[in-house]
Amino acid sequence: MSIPEDDRQIISLSAMSLGQRGEIVGFSLENEGGGPIHEMVLAPGEQVEIVRRAGPADAIEIKIRGYFLSLPKPQADLIKVKLLA
Repeated sequence: MSIPEDDRQIISLSAMSLGQRGEIVGFSLENEGGGPIHEMVLAPGEQVEIVRRAGPADAIEIKIRGYFLSLPKPQADLIKVKLLA
């Protein structure tokens, strides 16, 4: 089965590399331990950039709307992004 071109570029925020940019497309509710995503300032359509990582299982720092935000990896796992060129 082939995957449509657009779907191949949608990954979790935690899977992005340093310096990579993406656009938030939605949230996954598969992981109950991720915390309250709805209370954050993240919304579909917002562009994010990975700025720093504190280790493979720790916080991920992103830049969004000119601000820096650190997210625990379990929460970043729930955020789905479409990679930007």
